[in-house]
Amino acid sequence: MNAITDISLWALIRHLRQWLTNLRRAGNERKRQSIEALRKVIVAARSTRAYLRRLKDTAQQDHGQEANLSAMWTELGFVLQDLGLDSLAKRCDVTGRYWADPEQLDREFLDKADVGLERMEQLARQLVAETERGQSTRSK
Repeated sequence: MNAITDISLWALIRHLRQWLTNLRRAGNERKRQSIEALRKVIVAARSTRAYLRRLKDTAQQDHGQEANLSAMWTELGFVLQDLGLDSLAKRCDVTGRYWADPEQLDREFLDKADVGLERMEQLARQLVAETERGQSTRSK
């Protein structure tokens, strides 16, 4: 199973490099939209972690909060897909599906989908840094 994860990570990194190359040629508005969407991934990951911590501490599931998480991740998937970040968009979509009904997706599928919150936040932070670095280089 590690080979599948390594292959999907390699494919994601390759996709993100291509996306960054294309983004460097894009206009400032597109870059601003990309940074905004990527920052929302970070916020969503942290909101989800906070909910998971509360769930662990209280052992009380909150279906309303889970519905909000599902909507937030699903919407992010759509925004990222529109921006051309298909690999990250798919991860957000799977996360949204999970929070809509955690029992619909089995552990093996989730492992293969590589939807860990830490991984998604790390990728988003890396892309924000690269995008901002590209903007400051271009504006000089």
